[in-house]
Amino acid sequence: MKISELLDPKAIVADLQAKDKPKALIELTDSLISCEPSLNRDDVITVLQERERLGSTGIGDGVAIPHGKLAGIPELKLVFGRSHSGVDFDSMDGQPAYLFFLLIAPEESVGIHLKTLARISKLLKDAAVRKKLLEASDQKAIYQVILDEEG
Repeated sequence: MKISELLDPKAIVADLQAKDKPKALIELTDSLISCEPSLNRDDVITVLQERERLGSTGIGDGVAIPHGKLAGIPELKLVFGRSHSGVDFDSMDGQPAYLFFLLIAPEESVGIHLKTLARISKLLKDAAVRKKLLEASDQKAIYQVILDEEG
């Protein structure tokens, strides 16, 4: 399964306004809820905060992949966010995060959850891809970068 198949283009936040981790998690969750209104906002935020308490999902190189598992959802949900000013996300390298993939998986899933995290990590490991995502003009252009890179 490709990232582009899991990511609803409407779930792309091209200009995150949040300046800190808690607000970024809320803003990304709100984007998810706008595409998936059946999800409980508080449940999603709680799952993400619990995961962050285990260790930051800010993996470095300006990237964060907040994620968690939630009971009662039928399939994996994905949101992409981009911050122009950067967010202090307690990243491993101490640098701000600019590119975010928020991932919520069904509680009982293992394989698809891990495979998707690996795909996202592989995609964003490439400095040229990160640069294209940072420079993309809008939501549509961001989605096109992801499509092109997976093609």
